[in-house]
Amino acid sequence: MPPSRKDQSSLTRAVALAWLDRRINYERAIPQKISAGTFGLARMRRLLAAIGAPQQHFPVVHVAGTKGKGSTVAMIAAILAEAGHTVGRYMSPHVHNLEERIAINDRAISASDLVNAFRHVMPAVDAMDRIAEKRNTNGPTWFEIMTAIAMVHFARKKVPIAVIETGLGGRLDATNTAQPILSIITSISLDHMATLGTTIEQIAAEKAGIIKRGCTVISGVNNGAASDVIAATARRRRAPLLQLEKDFQAEHRRYGTGPLTALAGGELEFRRSVPGQATAPLRFRIGMPGRHQATNAALAVMAAQQLGAHGFHLPLPAIARALQKVHLPARIETLCQRPLVVVDAAHNVASMQALIETLEPILAAFCPRVLVFAASNDKQIEAMLAAATDQFEHVVVTRYATNPRAATLQRLTEACIQAGWPQPHAAHSPQEALHLAQSLATPQGFVCIAGSFFLASEIGSYPSTE
Repeated sequence: MPPSRKDQSSLTRAVALAWLDRRINYERAIPQKISAGTFGLARMRRLLAAIGAPQQHFPVVHVAGTKGKGSTVAMIAAILAEAGHTVGRYMSPHVHNLEERIAINDRAISASDLVNAFRHVMPAVDAMDRIAEKRNTNGPTWFEIMTAIAMVHFARKKVPIAVIETGLGGRLDATNTAQPILSIITSISLDHMATLGTTIEQIAAEKAGIIKRGCTVISGVNNGAASDVIAATARRRRAPLLQLEKDFQAEHRRYGTGPLTALAGGELEFRRSVPGQATAPLRFRIGMPGRHQATNAALAVMAAQQLGAHGFHLPLPAIARALQKVHLPARIETLCQRPLVVVDAAHNVASMQALIETLEPILAAFCPRVLVFAASNDKQIEAMLAAATDQFEHVVVTRYATNPRAATLQRLTEACIQAGWPQPHAAHSPQEALHLAQSLATPQGFVCIAGSFFLASEIGSYPSTE
């Protein structure tokens, strides 16, 4: 008998997660096996209605985008918390443990609160499963249930606001049942094409699906075709649009000198564009490294300014402290020093290009340089590898064990050869790949681990030698 039909007082975290992991999980599903008509909001709305509509108890800042959305969510949540507000934060995927996804003021949900939320949600899921079985359809998915768990937790803790990241796309994502007072689209590039569409315009239309009638949208999208789709959607829904490079500007500067400053964050120069009015720039230190983080920080600053109109006082000193302090795992994260080992969750072509750009001073200063790479089979693997071919002497490909979407070693090896690496190394596990890469790099060299959140998750749990 499923745990959801048992005495809920005996429920444990392990039992709840085992029950959850039997659900359909599209973070782990092979795209070719995702049936047409799978995605939609009707099932999620029924689930939320059955558990008391928790999403109606707090307003939301809703963030979508191909890359940068996790960092932007973290920055906005940090600004709100630094200014003294209680703020919920929902992100995906997690790197180290499930609880990372749901946090209040940067404190992950406790095991007891997680179990309590499961106790509330599981009976409703069980009832929906029985109906779905009679109709030969599917009950709530893994991500829908986790989203409901987050909503329940935030409602129970009476958060005055939550910052929520979409899981996949936007229009049909489970998080699109939230009640936004502000929508943000960070960037648009080709990713998840089997699900979201094969063109920039199609993907942009899915991301723009989070735009609500009359709700201000902030866009960091700089692709002309994608920007046009977002602007057209905003006009149709009478949603005020604030566009990067049109309504506000972001300029990134490295902070300090020397190659290792590439890992130490940078500085954002932020400027509003007000017609007929000269505005002085605002300057902020950014704790997370990379030019792309200046764009994410600018979106967060713009969001902070807009939230003032909704009663959230966010003074500049609080914004500055938050942007300097906020960090996330697997975002150009240093694991050890000899050799220097950095892990990043870059998982598409655009994010690989941004990673290489950020690491340029390190790549120029360290030798030998080794890339450890694994990716999901539905990604543009050859193009991702091509972005790094000229920057590393060696590549070690591997396969993570936690997700069936992982590309095989044969697929990765062939992609390396096509991308210009005639002699790639192969390792059967991330742990073996890391040890081989450290040996190839020698203590004086540099190892970069990239290609997937799932690789970052597995490899981040292994101890590395100093």
